[in-house]
Amino acid sequence: MVRETGYYDLLGVSPTASPEEIKKAYRKLALKYHPDKNPSEGEKFKSISQAYEVLSDAKKRDLYDQGGEQAIKDGGVGGGSSPMDIFNMFFGGGGQMHRERRGKNVVHQLSVTLEEMYNGATRKLGLQKNVICAKCDGHGGKKGTLEKCSTCKGRGVKVQVLQIGPGMIQQTQSVCSDCQGQGEKFSSKDRCKKCNGHKVERTKKILEVHIDKGMKDGQKITFHGEGDQEPSLEPGDVAIVLDQKDHPIFQRQGDDLTIKIKLKLVEALCGFKKTVETLDNRTLIINSEPGEVIKHNDVKCVQNEGMPIYKDPCVKGQLILRFEVEFPDKHWLPEHLMFQLERLLPSREDVMITDDMEEVDLGEVDEKSQEKQYSREAYEEDDSSRAGVQCQTQ
Repeated sequence: MVRETGYYDLLGVSPTASPEEIKKAYRKLALKYHPDKNPSEGEKFKSISQAYEVLSDAKKRDLYDQGGEQAIKDGGVGGGSSPMDIFNMFFGGGGQMHRERRGKNVVHQLSVTLEEMYNGATRKLGLQKNVICAKCDGHGGKKGTLEKCSTCKGRGVKVQVLQIGPGMIQQTQSVCSDCQGQGEKFSSKDRCKKCNGHKVERTKKILEVHIDKGMKDGQKITFHGEGDQEPSLEPGDVAIVLDQKDHPIFQRQGDDLTIKIKLKLVEALCGFKKTVETLDNRTLIINSEPGEVIKHNDVKCVQNEGMPIYKDPCVKGQLILRFEVEFPDKHWLPEHLMFQLERLLPSREDVMITDDMEEVDLGEVDEKSQEKQYSREAYEEDDSSRAGVQCQTQ
């Protein structure tokens, strides 16, 4: 059992979550709470980034599971990277030098169906972005007419001094709103009328996103130089992250597809013929020969009917079939006919019964009562483990 679950709770996963589940949970939350999308959720973004930094590293995760957040602090690990560095490492963004030389990279999530990943598709995505103003060529007004900002005296910041008590003052500093921190601005007559001196204008860009056959959940499609434009900066990239929707019939496991096939008892024992509709609208016929018994939870496969391999779509993974055998309800056959069925089935095992044995009746399990018992046992086990830790630290 883990000592604490705080980091797992932040990412919305269980303590037994696989690295892939942790990665997927972080991806969705990081995009949702990124400061560019939710400026007021900076602390939330920082917290989930810290949780991912620990849980994505096997050694740090093991240390956290054993001793909680305090063990991470005492061990001197965790919190070494900034939330934006973790985000950029995850999504392939640049480092500090890269960010200073270029504009910001923008990440968008695109929800796609399993059919689109199987057959390939082209989706159009409309994005709002800043582009250099064509009228003033990104200068903000007439060349050579810039004036020192009178509001901030050319410093780019405004300083405010407040008296908060006898002999006590407080000084605050903020970016000048008149010149946007530039220290200089155009007069109203020289300012560009199209962008109002902002040097850039907002426009809509339509991107054609090509989803190739075999692409996977979380895969990135990068549009280089399609980020916001800023004067004297190279535009950043736009990264589209694919988010695969759940499919009602097929489950994907890498390049394989898994499907559940329900069989009647007669089909499991005497052979069956079933059809499966593929993701490209073909129909496969699946059958078993009479006498080829299919057991409950048996697994079979059909080669080359799974997902197309990315960049090699003529080759496919496996179609994995998981069989669920449905048994008939009680009293489905009149009692006087049971002996005929028994004659056809494999013989039952003989049991030696003696006089000192006790015969009991079978009943249905009370599931609610069982759940309460498991919950009580788990609580008692957790309580005893905490008591053990306290004894060791005294």
